[in-house]
Amino acid sequence: MHNNIKYSISSALLISAIFTSTNSHAWGQNGHRIVGQIAQSHISETTKAAIKPYLDGESLAQISTWPDEMRSAPGDFWQKKSSRWHYINAAPGKSFSFNHDHTKNKESVSNILEGIHYSMQTLTDKNSTLDAKQFSLRFLVHLVGDSHQPFHAGRGEDRGGNRIKVSFFNEETNLHSLWDTKLVENENLSFTEYAQFIDTNNSELIAEYLQSSPKTWVEESHNLATKIYKYTNDEVGYSYIYNNTPIVKTRLQQAGIRLAGLLNALFDPSAKELETALAFEKKQTN
Repeated sequence: MHNNIKYSISSALLISAIFTSTNSHAWGQNGHRIVGQIAQSHISETTKAAIKPYLDGESLAQISTWPDEMRSAPGDFWQKKSSRWHYINAAPGKSFSFNHDHTKNKESVSNILEGIHYSMQTLTDKNSTLDAKQFSLRFLVHLVGDSHQPFHAGRGEDRGGNRIKVSFFNEETNLHSLWDTKLVENENLSFTEYAQFIDTNNSELIAEYLQSSPKTWVEESHNLATKIYKYTNDEVGYSYIYNNTPIVKTRLQQAGIRLAGLLNALFDPSAKELETALAFEKKQTN
């Protein structure tokens, strides 16, 4: 059992996330639930109380898959616009560009960074309705996970690896599916078991993860995807799993910790700054 870590992402992260300016599922159900489960063990009691009305009796793990489950729902947003929330593309040699000025409503969101921004804004807006905040929390939990899946910042021309066919132990699949589902499911663990195995209370590692912003997360994913494109062959076997499963575990771990940090920053006004929180944790464990 993990002690709740009272930390927040620094104010610089929030400023960066808010003001800095291919249709596919990211992590499969287990991957998203692992991220939510890890985050649940690191949010403060204040944050838990603040988000309780928006969870509607569910956990972060349970709501994490909702945006994918809703993709077949009727309506213009779900059929034509929601898919843009889940990914971002950058041309080779170009940095990721996004514009928060036009994200006044959910229909105007055009990529994952704008989706994170919109969700954060809605959750902190006193004038937002309960329905809007429930929608935004579900998307925020999901999108933090998506941002850590390498191929949600992949190449636009192959739809983030969806058009690259590979064989996984003689099963035909694609590069995107390999990374969002196959490599996770290959561990044969429930999401709670997986989360327990990769979760961490290492204060130095947590501090390293939190010195970042959503833009950093997609840049990390893009850089990983660029490398993975180069060394992935048509046939995927044991050596590929052995070499790449540690990357999957790190990205899921990072996503869970960063989601918790982001939620604490949004909902816990008394959350200590990072350095103070770590000092507090060290005192508690001595």
